[in-house]
Amino acid sequence: MRIGELARRTNVSERSLRYYEKQGMLTAERTPGGHREYPEAAVDRVIRIQELFAAGLCSEKIVQLLPCMRDADGGPSVRATPNLVADLTAERARIDRMIADLVRSRDTLDEVIEAARLS
Repeated sequence: MRIGELARRTNVSERSLRYYEKQGMLTAERTPGGHREYPEAAVDRVIRIQELFAAGLCSEKIVQLLPCMRDADGGPSVRATPNLVADLTAERARIDRMIADLVRSRDTLDEVIEAARLS
């Protein structure tokens, strides 16, 4: 499929798809005319990339992670390594810290809101 169709099917801009390709997260064959041609599996790959970005991972980490994942179900492939598990565990801990910080901020705001209501 061409880049426009992949963009429509995944709701991801063509610019983002080109970026994913440049970073090594996505691959395309080239037609004799130079157009990108993506396999059907690219849909699952782009969805997986979007999920990983939404989980807070940076593109550098995603590039390392993708070869160790199966696109269809996101599970580990035989290429998953203990180092990958350690890296992902560290990423999860970082996200947990961010969540804890946000909860503290929300609690502080709740206290201020409640105090303002009582005034």
